[in-house]
Amino acid sequence: MNRDLQSIRRDYQFDDLLEEQAGNNPLSLFDQWLEAAIETCPDDPTAMTLSTVDSDGWPHSRVVLLKQRDDSGFVFFTNYDSEKGQQLAANNKACMNFFWPAMSRQIRIEGHIEKVERHVSTEYFATRPRESQLAARTSQQSVIIANRGELKSAYDAEVQKFQPTDKIPCPENWGGYLLTPNFIEFWQGRPSRLHDRICFVRHQDNWLRKRKAP
Repeated sequence: MNRDLQSIRRDYQFDDLLEEQAGNNPLSLFDQWLEAAIETCPDDPTAMTLSTVDSDGWPHSRVVLLKQRDDSGFVFFTNYDSEKGQQLAANNKACMNFFWPAMSRQIRIEGHIEKVERHVSTEYFATRPRESQLAARTSQQSVIIANRGELKSAYDAEVQKFQPTDKIPCPENWGGYLLTPNFIEFWQGRPSRLHDRICFVRHQDNWLRKRKAP
């Protein structure tokens, strides 16, 4: 690559993040920031980088979409037999990272992951577009395939199994994961790289708030 990557930079110009603004409840602050992102960032405001670790200690990251958020934590849906599913079965510690460049903000969330109850998965699956439901039944996620034609043939075969008015059943190996957080960091970009980093660490039933140097 001939491009000078070192010269690509911008100075972050946005509101500061002070302790009194952060409050004492990181989940409430998360909701505020996510709502602002939905209003400000039209392209995939719920997208997050999910990082897991395999049995050999190698980290793996990919982008998934947040689909539910309540007092228990953060939920996304996927194929349980996928590489991420296998990694989570071996090590249920994971990290989520949201980044919204338009607002110079990111949130890092660490915690333990477990499968949601089955009815949560089937209820969400029923809300998905029909084509996405069929795709979930078609794809053996993370399995090596010969070409796209193989995938298309499998999808077409799945389509033929159902009448247009049939409900598409949720596959048994597809569903949700819940991350219960024990650490949440809010990063606010500031001028001269003097960024704000407010962290919350779970201690029993409470959250302890700390500030880190940028």
